[in-house]
Amino acid sequence: MAAVLTPPGNVTIVHDTPYEIAAFLRPRHTSELPGIGPKTARTLARYGITTVGDIADTPPATLQRILGATPARQAHALAHGTDTRPVVPAASAKSLSTTHRFHHDELDTDRHDRTVLALAENLANACRHARTEVTVTVNCSAAELVLTVHDDGPGIPPADRARVFDRFTRLDEARTRSMGGAGLGLPIARDLATTHGGTLTIEDSPTGALLRARFPVRS
Repeated sequence: MAAVLTPPGNVTIVHDTPYEIAAFLRPRHTSELPGIGPKTARTLARYGITTVGDIADTPPATLQRILGATPARQAHALAHGTDTRPVVPAASAKSLSTTHRFHHDELDTDRHDRTVLALAENLANACRHARTEVTVTVNCSAAELVLTVHDDGPGIPPADRARVFDRFTRLDEARTRSMGGAGLGLPIARDLATTHGGTLTIEDSPTGALLRARFPVRS
């Protein structure tokens, strides 16, 4: 919860003491508590429960009448800083996101489009073939924008790096078919890069696949 609420580049430290946990949790809006969506938050608000502290102070029996037994027990425990959900090591993420921050006001919609398309396409390919981790890095200088995607999957052998940009090429038929790949992701990504005056290449990496897209920055 602290990680979700902390802005990029900042650090939030909550020491493992009842006082500090309560000081962090209690002022938060109910919707910031895991498992409390907008609809549930509105339901709680009708009963005057608007903060995590309010949930913690509400008798469990009252919460159960409002939310139902299981959601009430989970919300009450989380509001007191107790999370009973099991932790699964190296579990696959249910969702994934990435962010590109422009360092100045960017009004060029064409540049917006190519950045978003490149992020989405490369991230989708990496997620399909990574084992546990995908790293997406975006660097922008006065001359170019560079997007790098690195995963810890099986990688792309040097002998295959040219042909994977041919449409409908699938290096591992069984694996790719089971994951829904059609051999179009990288060709489309390269076409998009080329259309916008950029390049997409596969580079050497000690582990996994490393793809780098470069786009010129127009003055």
